[in-house]
Amino acid sequence: CYQCEEMTHDCSTPEFIVNCTVNVQDMCQKEVLVKDDGIHYRKSCASSGACLIASSGYQQFCTGKLNSVCITCCNTPLCNGPRRKKRPPPSAAMAPNTLQRPVFSLSLLLLLVSIFC
Repeated sequence: CYQCEEMTHDCSTPEFIVNCTVNVQDMCQKEVLVKDDGIHYRKSCASSGACLIASSGYQQFCTGKLNSVCITCCNTPLCNGPRRKKRPPPSAAMAPNTLQRPVFSLSLLLLLVSIFC
């Protein structure tokens, strides 16, 4: 994953790459904050439970406007890096974030089942 704190650039270059703790930090997290002085980035390794809870808790604050906070979780190498160049999706109706939601929904469901069972 890429790792940085409160950077005003995307911090997706080799010096920000870290190895995450195996079997503990199984996801990469990316926070994008919109402040008075511009966009700030925080990136890190994260446990799936912590990342998914944080991302769902801040979903209502992810507006893209001033004071917006967007937190995303992903589980492939360097997935919290820069957005890839847009390629035509397999289906024109598919939203750009559709691919991340099944991982989020399934992981959240598994987390809730493990808590309540």
